[in-house]
Amino acid sequence: MFEMLIPKLHVNTVFDIDLEQLYADGYRGIITDLDNTLVGARAPEATPELIEWFAKVKKHGFELIIVSNNNMNRVSLFATPLDIKFVHAARKPSNAPFRKAMKLMNCRDDQTIVVGDQLLTDVYGGNRLGLFTVLVLPIALNEEGWRTKFNRQVERLARQRLRKKGRWAEEERNK
Repeated sequence: MFEMLIPKLHVNTVFDIDLEQLYADGYRGIITDLDNTLVGARAPEATPELIEWFAKVKKHGFELIIVSNNNMNRVSLFATPLDIKFVHAARKPSNAPFRKAMKLMNCRDDQTIVVGDQLLTDVYGGNRLGLFTVLVLPIALNEEGWRTKFNRQVERLARQRLRKKGRWAEEERNK
């Protein structure tokens, strides 16, 4: 079970993802979480730096879709002005929202990347389908709801267990 929580790649932020290399490796679609992956959980819109990153993603030839467990209002208000497709109320780590996103992007499993800040939703969900998973550090821990805070406690235990087995090399970072 714990092995399914190991991302293929750890980075600090989405800006640290090597888009050129992933495109060269055959990836064509990016499923990204919204809250604490792209912006803080309470940030209503994208930062200028993030808007630039979205342009870079498209320039490299990737399809991009936001898959969030958050509600329609939250996700739509963020994604619609940017002309980004989205799946809201996703119930990650369920397979259905990932499959729906891949269908909307017209991408196969072996062409799809999942980017997120949570092991139990983003990484686990992506790994169950054999997708390339990227874990980013959460942007604003102080803005998280009680469910996410609970998930963070479970994640901490899982990382400790994986470290003991020599399967989690990254040191825990506080933000």
